[in-house]
Amino acid sequence: MIFDNMPSALPLVQEGKLKAIAVTSAQRSPAAPSIPTIAESGLPGFEATSWFALLGSPGIPREVQMRINAETLKVLAMPDVKEKLAKLGLEPNPGTPEALATTIQAETAKWAKVVKESGAKIE
Repeated sequence: MIFDNMPSALPLVQEGKLKAIAVTSAQRSPAAPSIPTIAESGLPGFEATSWFALLGSPGIPREVQMRINAETLKVLAMPDVKEKLAKLGLEPNPGTPEALATTIQAETAKWAKVVKESGAKIE
């Protein structure tokens, strides 16, 4: 099994019900450090990960954005939250609204290129 959705697959791997051959992230996961990356397994440059973000409607005042961001950072820093996320194989990467915008732009460009090169069409 190749991990592209570690939270749902990790418990099955830990129970021995599945055998993981690689993770799709650029680096090995702290939740499963013995599982190599796809790049280490012979396909350099491959990276495909799932990620989650908090988004709001356009026009939310900056002070509200920053308050939500600050409170989210506090929650993600709580030891029990960190522990629960780690058990699921989730690695928080908190940041600023600007960093999230940069991530969204980069991911959109990356996957637009993949779709274009694949020739996929909507029917």
